[in-house]
Amino acid sequence: MVAKEQAKGEKTIPSKKRVYVFDTNVLMHDPTALFRFEEHDVCLPITVLEELDNHKNGQSEIARNARQAARFIYQVISKSPTNKDERGAVSYPLSTVDKRARGNLLIRIEEPRGALSSEFDPKKADNQILQVVLFFKSISGDADVILVTKDINMATKARIHGIEVQDYENDKALDDADMLPTGICELPKNFWETMKDIQSAHVAGSDVYTIPEHALPKSLRNAYVNEFMYMNNEKKPFLARVTAHTADALSLRIIRSRNSENGSVFGICALNPSQSFALELLLDPEVDFVTLLGVAGTGKTLLTLAAGLEQAIESELYTHIIFTRITESMGKDIGYLPGNEEEKMNPWMGALNDSLEVLLGDAEDEKEGVFNKGHPAGKASAIDQLKRYIQVRSINFMRGRTFLRKFLVVDEAQNLTPKQMKALITRAGPGTKVVCLGNVGQIDTPYLTEGSSGLTYAVERFRKGDPSMRFGWPHYGHVRLSDSVRSRLASHAEKVM
Repeated sequence: MVAKEQAKGEKTIPSKKRVYVFDTNVLMHDPTALFRFEEHDVCLPITVLEELDNHKNGQSEIARNARQAARFIYQVISKSPTNKDERGAVSYPLSTVDKRARGNLLIRIEEPRGALSSEFDPKKADNQILQVVLFFKSISGDADVILVTKDINMATKARIHGIEVQDYENDKALDDADMLPTGICELPKNFWETMKDIQSAHVAGSDVYTIPEHALPKSLRNAYVNEFMYMNNEKKPFLARVTAHTADALSLRIIRSRNSENGSVFGICALNPSQSFALELLLDPEVDFVTLLGVAGTGKTLLTLAAGLEQAIESELYTHIIFTRITESMGKDIGYLPGNEEEKMNPWMGALNDSLEVLLGDAEDEKEGVFNKGHPAGKASAIDQLKRYIQVRSINFMRGRTFLRKFLVVDEAQNLTPKQMKALITRAGPGTKVVCLGNVGQIDTPYLTEGSSGLTYAVERFRKGDPSMRFGWPHYGHVRLSDSVRSRLASHAEKVM
C-alpha cells in the first residue's frame, strides 16, 4: 500500500534533497549518525525522542548512546532559532555542530497524516514513525523520503507501504565477511623453482629471504606485513612470515613450527600451521595488536591464554592478563548481578576457566599435546595460582582507564560495535598488547552483522586504514584459525549445522 493522495491544500515540495527519517535504533547504534548524511535532511519523529528518553538510564552501550544522541540533538537545536518549514516540521541546520553535515535536522511535532494501513496499531512506536515517513512522502515526491532502520521487521512493514528503506551502513567495513583475510597464503610446491634473484641472509638466528618485487607471483604482490606463508611438505613443512614489503621487494623470515614439546608454549603445542602462526604473533613483543578469527574449537582462547601466561610468568613482559568481553547480548546488565566486578563476570568466562583446566591437565593428557606444568599443589590450587596473573574486567567499566604493560584479551569481539572496539583499543598504554578473539559467524548483538561488526572493522582498518602504509601497519597481525580441534563431533557440527 502507498500513501493516500496528498491532503487538500498541502504544498508539494520540489525534489531537491533527500529526507532520511531515522528509526530510534540508528541513533542507539551510532549517535553520530545525525551528521553522516552530507547535504541531505535528517528527520526525527517525536516518537524517536521519547524512545531515546526511555533508554537513557544505565551503563549499557545502548544507554550511553541514547544519552549521547540526546546531547547531540540538544546542541543542534540550541544553537539556532526554531524555524517551522512548509512541511510542518521545525528545522535546524546540522552544520552548527558538525561542518561536514550540510543538511537540516527536522523534527515533526504535529500529528502526522500518513496513510498507515488500519491493521497496524497506531499506538506502537514503529508505526508512528512510519506515519511520519508516509506524511513526508506524500508531499515530497516518491523518491525523496527514505526510512533508515536497522530493524528487519520495521523495514518489512515499511516496504509493504511502498517506502524506500536503507540500513545504516556508515560503519560497515565489508559487504561480505567471507572477504576477510585469513592472514595465511599457501605457496605452490614449485615456488622456489620459479623464483629468481632471491637474496638470503641469516638474521638473529633465522633465515631471511628477500624477493624482488618483479619476481613475485601475483598471489604475493599484495601480501601484508605479518602475513604468513606455508608450503605443505611431508618431511618438514615450510613456514614463513612477511617481515617487510616495499615497492621494491618482499622479505620472508623462516619461523619454526610449534608442533612439538620443544616449541611448546606454557605446555601447549600447535596442532596445525595456523596455530603456529597465531603463537608467532602472540609471542612477538613488536606486535601490539592481534586479531584471531576462527570457528568454535580452533584454539583461539587456549593459545592466547598460554602465550599470555608464558609472557607474564616466565619472561615477565606483562604484569597481568586482562580478560574482557561484552555481556549485554547475553542478558541483564552486569550491574544487576551480585558480587564485585570479577564475580559479576564469572558467568561469561567459561572459555577462560576451561582453558585454565587444559593448561593444568593431568599427565595422562600428554598424548593430546597437553603437558602438566608440575605445580606441587592440586589442580584447584594451581588454577588459583595462575589466576593471580589474570584479571577479569567488564567492558562497561573500561572507559577512562589506561592499561600499562598488560596483555589485554577481548573475547567474543565479534559482538562489539566499531565504536566499542575503538574505545577498547585506545585504552592500551605503553607496553600493552591487545588481542581480539572472535567468530563473525556467531554474532549475538542486535543490529550488528558480519560486515558491521567491530571485529571486522578493526581487521579492515588496521590493514587498509592508513594510505601511507600500503602493506599494513607493522605492529599488527591477523590470523584466521582453521580446523576445529575440540573433537570430531564439534568439527562435524561446525561443518554441517
